[in-house]
Amino acid sequence: MNKKTFIAVDLGASGGRHVAGLFDGQRLALDEIYRFENGYVQAADHLYWDLLGLWKQIAAGLRAAGTAHLGQIVSVGVDTWGVDFGLVGRGGELLGNPYAYRDRRTDGMLEQAFDRVRREEIFAHTGLQFMQFNTLYQLLAMRLAGSPLLEAAEHLLLMPDLFHWLLTGVMVNETTDASTTQFYNPRSKNWAYPLFERLDLPTAILGQLEPPGTRLGPLRPSVAAEVGLSGVEVVLPGAHDTASAVLAVPAAGPSGGRPDWCYISSGTWSLMGIEVAEPIVTDDCLALNFTNEAGVGGSTRVLKNIAGLWLVQECRRVWNLAGANFRWEDLNHLSAAAAPLRSLVDPDDPGFLAPADMPAAIRDYCRRRGEPVPDSEGSVIRTAIESLALRYRQALGWLERLIGSPLATIHVVGGGALNTQLCQATADACQRPVVAGPVEATATGNVLVQAIAAGEIGSIAEAREVVRRSFAVTTYEPQDAAAWDAAYERFLRLGR
Repeated sequence: MNKKTFIAVDLGASGGRHVAGLFDGQRLALDEIYRFENGYVQAADHLYWDLLGLWKQIAAGLRAAGTAHLGQIVSVGVDTWGVDFGLVGRGGELLGNPYAYRDRRTDGMLEQAFDRVRREEIFAHTGLQFMQFNTLYQLLAMRLAGSPLLEAAEHLLLMPDLFHWLLTGVMVNETTDASTTQFYNPRSKNWAYPLFERLDLPTAILGQLEPPGTRLGPLRPSVAAEVGLSGVEVVLPGAHDTASAVLAVPAAGPSGGRPDWCYISSGTWSLMGIEVAEPIVTDDCLALNFTNEAGVGGSTRVLKNIAGLWLVQECRRVWNLAGANFRWEDLNHLSAAAAPLRSLVDPDDPGFLAPADMPAAIRDYCRRRGEPVPDSEGSVIRTAIESLALRYRQALGWLERLIGSPLATIHVVGGGALNTQLCQATADACQRPVVAGPVEATATGNVLVQAIAAGEIGSIAEAREVVRRSFAVTTYEPQDAAAWDAAYERFLRLGR
């Protein structure tokens, strides 16, 4: 049987890659064709994304894809992180580089927003968790600063929307990424226009919302000529990378309804949540600061952002800048040799959002909270990993509280599925089996939506069946309940 090829451009905050999904009607195989680095650029005391540099890399990767799979490519789709955006003015003029979400211009913007619209009212409109870098607060910062870019803007395009526009010339806002902005209403499945107006933001920049699976049309002729691809369509995947990753969870049964499993999309961030048919916009959800984001197929992802492997990545970066040259496996060995459950931190403490020196920040937190101060690189990493696992246990309890029933299994997808210590610690802390994999969940979900749009796969349930047939997973069984129960009591005291 001829294999159909779909290209996923999967762009993250630290890097991007082009992955070809080869589907034979039963199984999916992935072929990574091109990989490149990403990272924010500091200029004039702000943090930006290098949009044109990223576009250059996307075009280079498409050329490589055309060479590797000439004549077989059906479509391409781009997924990225959420919340960040670019503005486009009259005549399709790009208005500057997008700011990076870790830029400090949003410091204090939550309080500025609450002075204008009550927190409870914002949540009623959007069902979204409050994080200072949400798109709403980035735009409010621009408004309060009198930004000329906001005055000149005619279109707001989130990061994947920007690249789909550059590929096709078509400007739309894909729904899963739009739902991360905190001005998308998950119940009406439309922009929260009244909220936007209350904050004196220009509703005219909000574009047409389109769901995953929408076929935008062919590549621009100039792009097709540049990259050597003709007859290739652009299809919206779950353009928010977590939406694509959740589609690739190898759970049985249809999406929506009352789940008996939860997921952790594990990478720089850990996105831990459930997939349900309808949003949960309740006082309890607000109190717990969970979020309702759009999923593939009209589902809702109720989840919490947790700091994730950012803590480990930043420790490695700092040590390697100092000349250590640690590989990931080196850190794993050092961590495994360190004493278990010795030091704990709250991984979501604001001090870990963007410190100049993450190892020093972890040690300083322990010192201030009366925890033993980690005295080696391995103990610092072990502290981060075990603290993450305990945070997952806390979030698991909150999820079960929101739906009123137990969650029997935790699915870990994404790069964190390769971290055996984190997966075992998660099983131990949560006292639930952890099913780890697929690792390439985001690219897999991106490809699956394209295959659904092409008529090669009939439904989300069928897509997950393809995942189960195509990729091996590893199951971690819980151990050491008593030790982890005691550690959890210590962890809870950190927040008091």
